[in-house]
Formats: sequence, C-alpha cells, structure tokens
Amino acid sequence: MTKKILRALAGEQQDVPPVWMMRQAGRYLPEYRATRAKAGDFLSLCYTPDLAAEVTLQPIRRYGFDAAILFADILLVPQALGLDLRFVQGEGPRLSTVTDAAGVAALRPAGDVHETVSPVYETVRLVARALPPEVTLIGFAGAPWTVATYMVAGRGTPDQGPAHAMIARDRAAFAALIDRISEATILYLSAQIEAGAEVVKLFDSWAGSLKGADFEQFAVAPARRIIAALKELHPGVPIIAFPREAGERYAGFAHATGADCVALDNSVDAKWVAGAVQVDGCVQGNLAPHHLVTGGPELVAETRRIVRAFSQGPHIFNLGHGITPDADPDNVSRMLEAIRG
Repeated sequence: MTKKILRALAGEQQDVPPVWMMRQAGRYLPEYRATRAKAGDFLSLCYTPDLAAEVTLQPIRRYGFDAAILFADILLVPQALGLDLRFVQGEGPRLSTVTDAAGVAALRPAGDVHETVSPVYETVRLVARALPPEVTLIGFAGAPWTVATYMVAGRGTPDQGPAHAMIARDRAAFAALIDRISEATILYLSAQIEAGAEVVKLFDSWAGSLKGADFEQFAVAPARRIIAALKELHPGVPIIAFPREAGERYAGFAHATGADCVALDNSVDAKWVAGAVQVDGCVQGNLAPHHLVTGGPELVAETRRIVRAFSQGPHIFNLGHGITPDADPDNVSRMLEAIRG
C-alpha cells in the first residue's frame, strides 16, 4: 500500500504524516475564484463535473497534498430529497424547511436522490482518472444531524435552535427526518465509492450542540448506521467521522460508530487526544485555521507541536475546521514545509 492516507487509515504510524485540508479547494486560491466565476454561481459549480473536478484538482497541483476531497456541498442531499436550495451572496444557503411530520412525509424517497446528484458521481470519476497515483480521493457527505439543522431552519444558525426546538416539540418526527437523511446518505456515499472515492468522510459540523441522550441518538447512532451499511456494501473502504466540537465525547467515538478515523476540531488539546482518542486508531487534525491567516513563527511552531503530539500513532495532519477565504496561500506552503521538512 503506497498511498500515505490509506496507510494511516489502516493504523500505520508514519514519520511524516500525510496531510490534506478541509476546504482545500476554496476561495483563498485565485485559481478557484477564477473557476467559480466561470461557473456563474456556487450550485452551478457543484453540478458541472468538469469545473467541480478542476477545483478539486487545483490544490493538488499547487501543493501536492496526499488527498483530494471531492468538491460538492453537504446541502445537495436535502435538495435531492426535494427541498428548494439557493445560495445568497454573502449570506450563505437558504432552503425550504421541514418542521413537522407532514414535512418529513413529503420528502422524496431516499432512493430518488441519484436523479439530482448524479453529476457529483461524474465529478468523482473525472477526478479519479486525473489524480496522481499517490494521492487518495476522499468523498463526503454531511452527517444527518448537521444536515437536519439546515433543513429545519432553512439556513445556518448559531445554536441550531430550530432543530433543538423540533426535537422538544416532536421527537418522533425529528427521528424520522434523521432516518430519511441517513438512508439517502448511505446511497449517496455508496455511489461516490462506486465512482472512485477511496475513502469517505462524514461531516457533523454541529455535533457539539447535542447534549446527553441527544448526542447518542442523533450523532452517534446515525453515524454507526451509515458506517455499518457502507462497510457491508464496500468492505475495506475506510471512513472518517468528524463530530465537530464533541469535546470529551471524541473519546470512544471510533469504537461507538465503527469509524476508521476520528477527525478533530482545534478546541481539543492534541496531547489529550493522543492519550484518549488516538489509542483507538487513526486521528485527523487539528491545526487552528487562523494560523493560515496570521502565519509567522507561530504557524510553524504550532504545526510542529501537533505533528510531535501525534507522532506515536496513526495521524493525518489537517485543520480543526475548513481553511478560511482570508488565508494566505503562501502560509499553506509554510505549513507543508514544517510538516514535511
């Protein structure tokens, strides 16, 4: 096995960890901005395979990352389930909403999602053909809880309040919504794997706002269900889970869900993670994205500190969240130099 990402996911400790970045295809790169302008709008970029493949490949050409991550968006699944979706310049996504049992019942069947998202599979095929042989292709989807928060609120919210309110109002209806998203996500990720994704990742960006039994029911259980289904369909394909801001609940998450790797945000200390999470297998993370804005000696020192903290076990270097549009592309090169020497 020559691909460094796959070796880490198989549990191998490496002297120089493999590295990629969340949102590595993004607005901090001038070549991304040029391709995005050519597409006309964000959704057109997601649904035009030639252009989506191009932006997926751009950071590989520029930096030689060990993985390419499919360019798409977690909200393509709710759109495929029948919700209206648009992106408002400077404000983010806007969706029609699902707020009760009738709304859940009105969603399209999970099996219908391919009709909408089939261009994404073509993007995967194009990227798989174009990638250098040492680079791993990662597919992804949003985890059900995070996707549901957007479906209930119709937009991103600071505290996911509308979704929590729906749980309090009609827990059964919310559970049914999670089930529908889970079914669709299994089919969506399975199709990405069939098209050429070698690894898939579940992004639960808002997992941290779930407390107590809600975390178990709406973060752990859906991840376990999706991972088990994918392992049955595609034995040997590794899965990364990212329950962002899970805090102490990162410990044991891999065991509880069957994930091959747990991705970490930058609110948890790498030394604690090494003792509490990495003991169970591969971890991914967790440089604070702001270092790629500010740069300087702190960027180099913090990068090296994280590499050292995770050096005794399998580790994929990444950020604690996506790289931000105001990041300096040259700071990414400095980070890579600090990792690779």
